[in-house]
Amino acid sequence: MKTKLRIIYAITFFAVLLIEICIALFIRDDFIRPYIGDVLVTVLICALLRIFIPEGVKLLPAYVLIFAAVVEILQYFDIVKLLGLENNAFLSTIIGRTFSLHDILCYTAGCILFFVAELVIKRICSKENN
Repeated sequence: MKTKLRIIYAITFFAVLLIEICIALFIRDDFIRPYIGDVLVTVLICALLRIFIPEGVKLLPAYVLIFAAVVEILQYFDIVKLLGLENNAFLSTIIGRTFSLHDILCYTAGCILFFVAELVIKRICSKENN
């Protein structure tokens, strides 16, 4: 079952990564890019971690949410500038420069979405093994 889960998580990861890249490159709006993109980023991180840890860490989405919230809080203190990375466009974009409570709410929605999807995936996989 672990191999099957890893494959499902890998497919999920690459599908969400592709969607995130398309959003970053082609979407310039006030809803999909800032909100859906933030919801999907935590799904992306959870799926990536689940490729390597398919079972055993039941609260993984909660840990990802804590990580995302900490990064967001660090943005409040302009961690990019504090680290001297403001001229590095890639890292500045990845880390982010502006704090938003809305982002934390989107991260929460993404982690809840992943948690629920995981329950469904595991239920389906366990039924197939019986």
